[in-house]
Amino acid sequence: MAKKRKRWNLRSYLLSYDMNLIVAVIFLIVFGLIMIYSSSYYTASMSEAYNYDPTFLLKSQAKYSILGVGVMLVVANIDYHKWRYFALVGLAGAVILILLLKVPGLGVTVKGATRWLKVPGVGQFQVAEPVKVAMIIFSAAFICKYAHSLTQWKILLKVMTPTAVVALMILKLSNNMSTAVIVFGISFLMVFMVHPKYYPFLIMGLIVAVIAAGVIYYTLHMPETDEDSPFRIARIVAWLKPYEYESDKAYQSLQGVYAIGSGGLMGKGLGNSIQKLRIPEPFNDMIFAIICEELGIFGAGLVILLFIYLLYQLYTIAQTAEDLFGRLLAIGVFSHVALQAVLNLLVVTRLFPTTGVTLPFFSYGGTATVFLLIELGMVLNVEKWGRFKREQEYREQRLE
Repeated sequence: MAKKRKRWNLRSYLLSYDMNLIVAVIFLIVFGLIMIYSSSYYTASMSEAYNYDPTFLLKSQAKYSILGVGVMLVVANIDYHKWRYFALVGLAGAVILILLLKVPGLGVTVKGATRWLKVPGVGQFQVAEPVKVAMIIFSAAFICKYAHSLTQWKILLKVMTPTAVVALMILKLSNNMSTAVIVFGISFLMVFMVHPKYYPFLIMGLIVAVIAAGVIYYTLHMPETDEDSPFRIARIVAWLKPYEYESDKAYQSLQGVYAIGSGGLMGKGLGNSIQKLRIPEPFNDMIFAIICEELGIFGAGLVILLFIYLLYQLYTIAQTAEDLFGRLLAIGVFSHVALQAVLNLLVVTRLFPTTGVTLPFFSYGGTATVFLLIELGMVLNVEKWGRFKREQEYREQRLE
């Protein structure tokens, strides 16, 4: 008698994964698509670069979001233990991608920064995104190797050095300080989460605080900036003295603050932002300001709550992972989302100097969306393995 084939069921397939995490991701993607359209339709309809199509950016982001969800579900079926074997390949790939930025004809420079690679026949993508994924995998594997001796300063510095070198390459070769900070910050938080002691990190934090205080003191007492001043110093000066640079260096951040302030409790209504006509590319780094203006404190609070819920799910999965490598992968993704979201909100609300940090799922960017969803696919597999082990242990206890 022929064996009856098992019928594939989408509902059963999805329920085999952490639906709490999947639902949080879908909500963020859909909310982000709505806000990208709301903040971009006027700009797109008036620009030849977007074919005068008000839905151009929405359709582009939706295409990459659908692709990303599909890839996420594929990655969720790959045993996360296998990624450990590609740790060194990932590190080498990250270094090569950064070096390719300096190859004539491949690196794409926009506003003085070379952050994109041109792929013939495909288009261009931002190098930082695959580098973040590669460094999460590498850091997880490398920390696992030396986890038993992290209390030694020599080992701690050894673990942090590869990521520091990659971050320095990003800073020097692509002129992208925000990504360099995030890449190093991800590895730093991964080590912090598994380190048995806190005092090394308190010392590092004090050093960073002293350096930051020194930079702020210097910028407050330095002579007036001019066209030859380093642009990062100029950004800090504009952050500290915004109304002196209202027409140029502080223009974008102040317009964002005006947008936030004019939103009130419930906002002006979806699509009714005025500041999106003044903020350059409001669908990118400053999209949270548009959310505040159109949806008010209520909408801003909803966005923050969605991120808190997503981070809570990632942290829970990290705590219940089957092994240290799985735990570190989940912590790495948690750190990536947390650092990028927090830095973006701090910049938009003028609690931090302006820097090019996007808001995950909300800011326009196909590459960022796809690779972030790849990371979440790895976490879904970590959760699946952890749940399988707990169920197996429960069954063994029942049989005893």
